[in-house]
Amino acid sequence: MRITNKIMQRNSLNNINSNKVLQDNLTTQMSTQKKINRASDDPVIAIRALRLRSNVTEVTQYYSKNIPDADSWLQVTEDALKNTSSIVTKMIEQATRGSNGDLTSDDRKIIIEQLKALGDEVYKTGDASYAGRYVFTGYRTDTSLSFQKASKNVTYQLTEQLDKTALDSFTYVNSSAIDGWTAANFNTGTMSSVNESQIETTECYRLRLAYNDVDGKADGSGTYLDALQDITYTDNEGKTHTIKKTPSLSYYEYDEVDAEYKEKTVDVKKSGLSTDPTIYQVGDDEMNLITDTGELIIGKNLYAKLMSTKDDPTTAGITEGEIKVNYSKTNFEATDLRPEHYYACKATEWETDASGANTDTVYKDIMYNADYLKGIVDKQSIEYDVGFNQTIRINSTADESYNLGIGREVDDLVAALQKVQNLEAVKSNIETKIAETSNELALNTLQNQLVAAEKALTYEKDVCQKRFEKGITSFQKYLDDTSLAITNVGTRSSKLELIQSRMQNQKTTFETLRSENEDIDITEVAIQLSSSEMTYQAALTATGKIIQNTLLNYI
Repeated sequence: MRITNKIMQRNSLNNINSNKVLQDNLTTQMSTQKKINRASDDPVIAIRALRLRSNVTEVTQYYSKNIPDADSWLQVTEDALKNTSSIVTKMIEQATRGSNGDLTSDDRKIIIEQLKALGDEVYKTGDASYAGRYVFTGYRTDTSLSFQKASKNVTYQLTEQLDKTALDSFTYVNSSAIDGWTAANFNTGTMSSVNESQIETTECYRLRLAYNDVDGKADGSGTYLDALQDITYTDNEGKTHTIKKTPSLSYYEYDEVDAEYKEKTVDVKKSGLSTDPTIYQVGDDEMNLITDTGELIIGKNLYAKLMSTKDDPTTAGITEGEIKVNYSKTNFEATDLRPEHYYACKATEWETDASGANTDTVYKDIMYNADYLKGIVDKQSIEYDVGFNQTIRINSTADESYNLGIGREVDDLVAALQKVQNLEAVKSNIETKIAETSNELALNTLQNQLVAAEKALTYEKDVCQKRFEKGITSFQKYLDDTSLAITNVGTRSSKLELIQSRMQNQKTTFETLRSENEDIDITEVAIQLSSSEMTYQAALTATGKIIQNTLLNYI
């Protein structure tokens, strides 16, 4: 084959261009510090890079975003629970002080104020939020745990699902004969005949509802203490609904004839205020409602039946040990807990007139937790993805630590102390009046009244002391629940720390693998680039000399 100068020139230029392309690739690698710039440069590296980049992105999402967010949520939750634990501990201290039988009037005033303040504060900590989301309200992160302001235009129909542990007994002291004593009326009407025989005690059985100031039917007159009546209305679909204001209680009782459990329902026989002594006088198989304190006073036969309830494991779909209480509540204070976080309930919102009073027109209806009535309890756990196929629960729900019984226990203790305070004031006023009176007939009346007041005060002090002793036990249980919730949060935090450590290692590993797959070895590429530049210059020099020669140089 004859090699011409043209062939030599063409081959030299091709070689120079190849060397230049190599130099360009190396220069590009030096500037980008990447092995390839297009998938076609090396398909194997490209495919591996896509996989490793996807892994790095996932790990970064877990490590840099999800885990810190979960950790912050858990930290807010733990801080709130620790504050709650501190508050309940202080309640135990006040209950311990209150159980002392040698308290002065000033001591009782201080305890009352302390308990009220602690009772207001305990649920405020439950409204803790993180990034605009309430941390104790399950999936309803946009709804606060408690009412932020007083509400009077929404009626909640609640169903409390309880058992016999919710029942208890207490001693009622009927001191109404002396409660209304004043210096002006001590010698008039029935007050003038007061004596110690009129101070009586009654052993009562009760079921304390979750709320006070509940709606209730008054006696058999057909009227209501809160001026409300059973309301029937038609919704947008033409369905008729009734808001029942008369509370009822249902339980299961074994029918010997039919050999099966049947649900029994007991309606409130009478309702009234705690200042009415007759409200505590209930038939053996009946129950009365104290609307201001939210207590069902239960007859002794009914109490015995409820205490005998127990679940039969052989029956499916029926919880025979359950006691259901249905009632409604319209007036809520700013510190009251919202029922939708605890119970199966229906909220009926009323339209209001120009004065702000409720009308009979329904604005909207919302049903909450209907599955609770079927025995299905949704825990509403919020979980974060914090690793590959790994989640962690970050929230604690209100029922774990913010039991409605805490506030109700405070109400009981404050009421007990207040009764003692009131009787002490009556006794002190009578003693002052005796010191000012010289009339023998009036003195005799005052002495009888003083004996009656002292008897009532002795009884109430004993009742108060026993209630505070029970309060210590109750608060200790709530404290134990809160401690358990804190422990659970701490366990999740510890688990999250381990996951975070592992994610950090995985992030480092994947970033290293990605770097080894994509990034160049700068030293090696720099040497190759320097070599290619030298080769290029040498090729130019050699080609320049070759091209200068022609066929004539060889003739």
